[in-house]
Amino acid sequence: QVQLVESGGGLVQAGGSLSLSCVASRSTFSINAMGWYRQAPGKQRELVAAISRGGRTNYRDSVKGRFTISRDNAKNTVYLQMNSLKPDDTAVYYCNVGTMGYSGSYDPVHWGQGTQVTVSS
Repeated sequence: QVQLVESGGGLVQAGGSLSLSCVASRSTFSINAMGWYRQAPGKQRELVAAISRGGRTNYRDSVKGRFTISRDNAKNTVYLQMNSLKPDDTAVYYCNVGTMGYSGSYDPVHWGQGTQVTVSS
């Protein structure tokens, strides 16, 4: 079991940037993959980005070129840098840990509580 605590959400104008952080309660060196999902009101939860232990990444198409996921195993932390934010990016963002297969598909197992990101137009 691992506990995850997100931070960094908030309100930003369209075109702005936010950086999310997620700290795990134990070492992430042995964790296969870490990622971020989001859920907007009235919509299903969707994968935003994931990163494997070896640094392989997986992004949803709508955030490619704008968002960057990274992890620092020495700090037990995964980050999501979000640039050029759009109102459609408004959602609760959830950190998670799980596994990434050879195809790059990500399967989350443990979830954080989420942090709100609101982008105003």
